[in-house]
Amino acid sequence: MLALLVLFSTVSFTIEKHFCGDVLVDVSVFTEADKCELESLEVLLKKTCCKDEINVVKGQDELNVSSFDDLDFQQQQFLYAFTYANIFGFESLEKHHIPHKNYSPPSLVADIQVLDQVFII
Repeated sequence: MLALLVLFSTVSFTIEKHFCGDVLVDVSVFTEADKCELESLEVLLKKTCCKDEINVVKGQDELNVSSFDDLDFQQQQFLYAFTYANIFGFESLEKHHIPHKNYSPPSLVADIQVLDQVFII
């Protein structure tokens, strides 16, 4: 989740809009917006009614990377104690002896409940 946050905060992109008069013709992200048919006529008539609007969304250029030495003494002490407690603080449980682990039940000769017609409802 943090890696995605860093990725999206550093990505830059452009949003390009093409207007013909006051009407929005095309909006494009990452590529150039399509021009309208009047754009080719404007070259011949030398009259402009179309305009392009470009919005640039800049991402973050520099990331601040902190080291262990940048922390003050109390933060270093807490981080060391937290790491030590998580690595060495948990003891494994003792292995319990299970006396009936290899016990195999006797083979059934007949199903007594069916023979006596005793059923649990």
